[in-house]
Amino acid sequence: MPDTPLPEPAPLAEAGTRPAFDNAYARLPERLFARLAPTPVKAPRLLRLNEALAERLGLDPAWLRSEAGIAMLAGNHLPPGAEPIAQAYAGHQFGHFVPSLGDGRAILLGEVVTPAGDRRDIQLKGSGPTPFSRRGDGRAALGPVLREYLVGEAMAAFGIPTTRALAAVATGEYVFREDALPGAVLTRIAASHIRVGTFQYFAARRDADALRALLDHAIARHDPAAAEAANPALAFLAGVVARQAALVARWMLVGFIHGVMNTDNCTISGETIDYGPCAFMDEYDAGTVFSSIDHQGRYAYGNQPGIAHWNLARLAECLLPLISAREEEALEQARAALGGFAPAFGAAWREGLLAKIGLAREEDGDEALILDLFERMAANRADFTLTFRRLADAAEGRAEGVRALFAEPAAFDAWAEGWQARAARDGRDPAERAAAMRAVNPAVIPRNHLVEEALAAAVEREDLAPFEALLAEVSRPFAERPAGDRFTLPPREEERVRATFCGT
Repeated sequence: MPDTPLPEPAPLAEAGTRPAFDNAYARLPERLFARLAPTPVKAPRLLRLNEALAERLGLDPAWLRSEAGIAMLAGNHLPPGAEPIAQAYAGHQFGHFVPSLGDGRAILLGEVVTPAGDRRDIQLKGSGPTPFSRRGDGRAALGPVLREYLVGEAMAAFGIPTTRALAAVATGEYVFREDALPGAVLTRIAASHIRVGTFQYFAARRDADALRALLDHAIARHDPAAAEAANPALAFLAGVVARQAALVARWMLVGFIHGVMNTDNCTISGETIDYGPCAFMDEYDAGTVFSSIDHQGRYAYGNQPGIAHWNLARLAECLLPLISAREEEALEQARAALGGFAPAFGAAWREGLLAKIGLAREEDGDEALILDLFERMAANRADFTLTFRRLADAAEGRAEGVRALFAEPAAFDAWAEGWQARAARDGRDPAERAAAMRAVNPAVIPRNHLVEEALAAAVEREDLAPFEALLAEVSRPFAERPAGDRFTLPPREEERVRATFCGT
């Protein structure tokens, strides 16, 4: 008796316009990735859709909210044009080389071209196991998904290059870490997901053809001008160095600590990626570490520029044979390109700090003035964010708020005398200076205790109201708030978060 054919699945309800996918990365040699579809989830439910980002991408929010759209965001449905892949990469993790990492819990659905003509990756994070999962379940818990959504949106609001969340979807399933936790899928948007570790994967295998194909693709995606340079590989390296130098300087200007600056979390695009055990400083201390897995303080706040340079040296090693067939020449040219990091970082750091203390132009002695402020902040446990925000009030003659942040207010007074004399030489009106300072010094950051409070409410009580409230605040970080606003205040001692955790 012939088999009875199975009925076709019922079509998913749709509203609006489906996304138009392409996937240039999937046209590269097959050994750069693995082709596979996301693993479907039990009961997808849309928790949060970033409608403003969707519109910038040229995606239809109405379609994304439809049954078919939510199914795509959960990994249960592939729209036409999607070519799902898991990317291969390696990486130095806390200084130790791991030759095979890859997307162990993420699948790149494809790419979209925005109305502005930019190409952006759409990746599902927490979408099930892949060939790179290394016995992991490939899933994500709700807490880390919401953390990445929150912090990524804050970074975007600061104007810092970052990957961003398009959506968070509950799966209706549990993932098992130390405890059973509600599962979720994050839809992550990036200029690309190419990392230093992507180049390391093929360099470690001495796969020159794959390295060349990857380089050509990365240049076309991120550095088209480098293709016209006399030495495209060298021009590409210099571009990555410049982007990473500027990125890390901007992290530090808002007190951000990435927490896991492995080479597989160092992007070619110069975007921030992977908001696992990240955190923002409360009191200023260059040695601040929050990540529970950073036992030696490798990725402490003050170490971040040096680590970024170290990561870029690993990229340079991968590119040596593409820079020149003559080893000594390749080394010399790569060292020169890496030598651009310190001046690029220094220029971005100094420019940012001058703006934070209200100076429009640099003069001799400014660096010493700023270093003196940091030393006094550290000695007096002054809050990083509020010190700079309240300096704007001091610029207008109201110094009480910033003085109160110092254990010994006289320490601030001694510094402020020199600062005010320097500001007088800068020549701006006090109100103009204060306004310029408020435009670069956030009043609100995703403070660790507020993030943890929001995530606990979502995970333990299925209450997203604290998450939504905090998201609304960090999305307008420079707006003035009333005195005592809880989103601006540092934690009380009993609220203090001393460790943050990776979501894997």
